Amino acid sequence: MTDLWRLPATDLAARIRAKQVSATEAARDALARLDAVNPKINAVVDHRPEDVLAQAAAVDATIARGEDPGPLAGVPVTIKVNADQAGYATTNGLRIQQDLMAAVDNPVVANLRHAGAVLLGRTNTPAFSLRWFTRNSLHGHTKNPRDPSITPGGSSGGAAAAVAAGIGAIGHGTDIGGSVRYPAYACGVHGLRPTLGRIPAWNASSAERHIGGQVMAVSGPIARTIADIRVSFAAMAARDIRDPWWVGVPMEGPPAPKRAALCIRPDGMDTQPAVEAALRDAAKRLQAAGWTIEETDTPPLREPAALQAMLWLAESRRGLNAALQREADPDASFIFGQMEELCPLPDINAFMDALQKRSYFVRVWMEFFERFPVAITPVSGELPFRDQEDVESPEAFRRIMAAQLTQVGLPLMGLPGLTVATGLVGTIPVGVQLLAGRYREDLLLQAGAAIEAGGVPASPVDPA
Repeated sequence: MTDLWRLPATDLAARIRAKQVSATEAARDALARLDAVNPKINAVVDHRPEDVLAQAAAVDATIARGEDPGPLAGVPVTIKVNADQAGYATTNGLRIQQDLMAAVDNPVVANLRHAGAVLLGRTNTPAFSLRWFTRNSLHGHTKNPRDPSITPGGSSGGAAAAVAAGIGAIGHGTDIGGSVRYPAYACGVHGLRPTLGRIPAWNASSAERHIGGQVMAVSGPIARTIADIRVSFAAMAARDIRDPWWVGVPMEGPPAPKRAALCIRPDGMDTQPAVEAALRDAAKRLQAAGWTIEETDTPPLREPAALQAMLWLAESRRGLNAALQREADPDASFIFGQMEELCPLPDINAFMDALQKRSYFVRVWMEFFERFPVAITPVSGELPFRDQEDVESPEAFRRIMAAQLTQVGLPLMGLPGLTVATGLVGTIPVGVQLLAGRYREDLLLQAGAAIEAGGVPASPVDPA
């Protein structure tokens, strides 16, 4: 029999609904894969086999009663440790939160359960979910299963590493500055940052999010196929009134021309030759699928990136510095110190000006998408970074921040972005980022499927 952990979520769910295999068989297979490879990469930092098997048995019982188990029937899915999952600690990679037990599920977790998913385990994140690398003083260091010399990305590094290694077909991630899109890139899989308000999210275990987080942070799926991104995105996006930002927008928008902007150096960012080659390859794949491609620049990203950091840090500073001192995680302390150097503390006028200017940038970008329904941009200006490179020196940190312009600039506008894996440069993954207008994830998935079809599909890898 085929190793069930190798199957895409759509295939596995179809087999389970058809009773060709049981959800319990799939869960046992997933647990065996986790036991085999997780010790090498430390992607999953908390899992309980008895709970996993109980969830799977409930799916099997639903099917036995002749009821609909949901679109993710029996599919093993991982949850990032910064999202509330009832009965588990919402650690966010912090020792000071290792006993912060969730009483109820975050809406995105509840939606995955309702869709029939089996929650396989909790995935690692850097302390405070702030870095494009994944290491913390509580759960330890996550390694990239494709090449341990490079970062698995962050902050959803555990989620992407797990998916790439076949630990679950789908990983839940969060993204306020690239934390879904960049780990997907680094691990050679796909990842969707949806439009603000698409996927409901809220942690009852914590205080309300600061305004920067409310207007920029989202949850999204990581998977090995675009079809799995599509089905998990729809499942995650189900209605939940506990998130006041949630909006019930149709998943499919009106038809749009197959026209894409190829943006090699968005807003003047420095792009490595290998990254440019991936962008041009993706454009050729789209062109072969009937798309018209025009090389051009994007609307502004540098100022939105600066305002993103300011809005985020301005509120974070009100309580985070005390938490940083209590946690005493050396990576987090260094990173926040560097970010504060780049982003001086604003006064109330600068803070209000930033929120007002956000409307201008949203307008400019939406006008751009009237001309080009989809944009092809770098995920990063560089191939995935050497692991832990950002804490080596202030100079390394600043270079990395510059390379991540497309990660940091996008969230201010609340726009969606899709990382599409396109191949390898030696052992190093490479891919592209697709952008579209608000609530037009359907266009991203349409273009992403065409790019995926023009290459070699991503398959689970055994950790190096």
